[in-house]
Amino acid sequence: MCLPLKRKLQNTTSKPERKRIQGSRGQEQFFRKGYAGEKVWPVLTIIIILGIWQTASSTGMVPRFMLPSPIDVAKAFITDFPLLMSNAKVTLLEAFIGLGMGVAVGFLMAVLMDRFEKMYQAFYPLIVLTQTVPTVAIAPLLVLWFGYEMLPKVILIVIVTFFPVTVSLLDGFKSADRDTVNLLRSMGASKVQIFWFVKFPGSLGQFFASLRISVSYAVVGAVIAEWLGGFSGLGVYMTRVKKAFSFDKMFAVIFLISVISLLLMGAVNLLQKKCMPWEERE
Repeated sequence: MCLPLKRKLQNTTSKPERKRIQGSRGQEQFFRKGYAGEKVWPVLTIIIILGIWQTASSTGMVPRFMLPSPIDVAKAFITDFPLLMSNAKVTLLEAFIGLGMGVAVGFLMAVLMDRFEKMYQAFYPLIVLTQTVPTVAIAPLLVLWFGYEMLPKVILIVIVTFFPVTVSLLDGFKSADRDTVNLLRSMGASKVQIFWFVKFPGSLGQFFASLRISVSYAVVGAVIAEWLGGFSGLGVYMTRVKKAFSFDKMFAVIFLISVISLLLMGAVNLLQKKCMPWEERE
């Protein structure tokens, strides 16, 4: 369409009409891209589950002391909110320290095993073996060896968080485009340059996918370690209220742990968007 005719048509369209057209286009894009389903269905599913849960507890289908209703859990959460927050600070501190160390160890192991084939053959089976031992079996030993302070909890978190990072990064490094690697080698690029310009950027997707798993493992690992020994933290608090048969408070802790894990995973998603803006454009 020629420019004068296009301007003429725009001038003949009233301002309210243009807004209506733009609004309809926005709604069409909203439903076409699936945004409605992404937002509505999860919320609807949660509402249905909470409704069934509330009905089962209120009508006596399940004894109330065994399964407190969502309303009872919400009341317990509000009542014990200051106590929950003080214990959550301890758990989050342990989780962040262990997660940081676990990611660092996982990154270093992946780089070394990608660089040295003999190291991959020697250590990869041992790394897999560390994940075959149940966490609840390792935690008592760590508490026995290192006491009830923060150290055994951090060690346990490192053990459960480094593995996803190591395996995902190693897979990303080994799946780097061979043609690009050979091209850079023919141009005289060093192994360090090939790593930073080809392998590392190409494995960012796998890294953030593993980081989402690791952040949830970090919180759960901290709570499990606190179950078996400690002075404060959400795991210690959960053990105390369980012994007092305050299951509404116990469910409140579970709810808080879930919220913390979801928030941390959301933070990882935001970080991924900042570090990988090209995926948004795609």
